[in-house]
Amino acid sequence: MVKIRLRRMGSRNRPFYRIVVSDSRRAPTSIALEEIGYYDPLRDAKDGIKINMESYNRWIKNGAHVSNTVKRLVKKFMKLNDSGKDHS
Repeated sequence: MVKIRLRRMGSRNRPFYRIVVSDSRRAPTSIALEEIGYYDPLRDAKDGIKINMESYNRWIKNGAHVSNTVKRLVKKFMKLNDSGKDHS
């Protein structure tokens, strides 16, 4: 089964996460099928979350499961990107 989840990077006390697509039977730190974004909790939300939504939607369409944390980050990313658009 393929999962979309976080991989912790960075050093001690300086967390940084990559949003990766990987086989659920492997460790989160193993080789990923694709890296589709990142999350930096030390930066503000606008600059700290970046997700390639085309890749994300493609993997969802192909049956990938998403971790709860990544679901929450995608919602936050969508809300931040939607608020900056002009709806007129």
